[in-house]
Amino acid sequence: METRNLGKTDIQVSKICLGTMTFGEQNNEAEAFAQLDYATAHGVNFIDCAEMYPVPPRPETYGRTEEIVGNWLQQSGKRGDLVVATKVTGRSAANSGVGHIRGGPRLDRAQILKACDESLTRLKTDYIDLYQVHWPERQANFFGKLGYQHGDDDGVAISETLAALEELVKAGKVRHIGLSNETPWGMHRYLRLAAHGNRPRVASIQNPYSLLNRTFEVGLAEMAIRENCGLLAYSPLAFGTLSGKYLNGARPQGARLTLFERFQRYTGARALAATESYVALARKFGLDPAQMALAFVTQQPFVTSNIIGATTLEQLRSNIASAELTLSDEVLHAIGEIHDRNPNPAP
Repeated sequence: METRNLGKTDIQVSKICLGTMTFGEQNNEAEAFAQLDYATAHGVNFIDCAEMYPVPPRPETYGRTEEIVGNWLQQSGKRGDLVVATKVTGRSAANSGVGHIRGGPRLDRAQILKACDESLTRLKTDYIDLYQVHWPERQANFFGKLGYQHGDDDGVAISETLAALEELVKAGKVRHIGLSNETPWGMHRYLRLAAHGNRPRVASIQNPYSLLNRTFEVGLAEMAIRENCGLLAYSPLAFGTLSGKYLNGARPQGARLTLFERFQRYTGARALAATESYVALARKFGLDPAQMALAFVTQQPFVTSNIIGATTLEQLRSNIASAELTLSDEVLHAIGEIHDRNPNPAP
């Protein structure tokens, strides 16, 4: 599988990354081990998790994903061959569902240092290759919110967050740092502080990107390319919606949108209409709809790695196989026409 540079670092990551947010909820440990075995046997060297996982977050399952990944790393002996990424949980809103983490997570020095040590323990490793800020401390537009509404600046300053991350890098606990669910201003602020203070430079940004949500292109795509801080695209199948499995009101047994009512932004009227068009387009050209959607994301010039997730080995095989697909100019043009008619129906 093709590998790409992680930002300006010397790390090479596979263009497909294995996401793990189902481990410990929809997938038990044995199923997770099977996914990890298959993915790494087929060229995936990049694994992404978070202290908050699995999703949806619950006190009973907090940290379970990292524990499963750590158990597999210990059993497989492959730690030195892989790039392992995880995340520190951002500030907790009243309805965020993560208030059980440290009594309400914040991105201050004490919490970041504590979170990292606990992730290292669960992952059974001495270092994290990429340690990411899961979402901003400040009030900003992320998780589907497009309009920015300024509020009180009472959050922990980015300078404090970055200084804490620098401590972890200097201690050898973290190799490189990254962002997630960030805005152009946030990325610029981290980069500026790093440049002027000789501090660690963010290597990547992990934001949602799919045929149903191309908002990253508006302000962040140019930043990612010019600043060499590429996108780690998450939800590239819009929680499986772009496979077409939820069309016509279908709710497959065990599927995420069947199990969890909180994930509904990909099944609104506009999103389903766009999905119907993309699925029809894929079938017109003899393509698997999910593989077409994944290949579109993977071949964007601002994408470093495409984070796939699966609950079955069959899904995983298909998703990884999408790395072999390059979409033709004709298909890309047709995708563009659908997007122009119905842009970003599920941001």
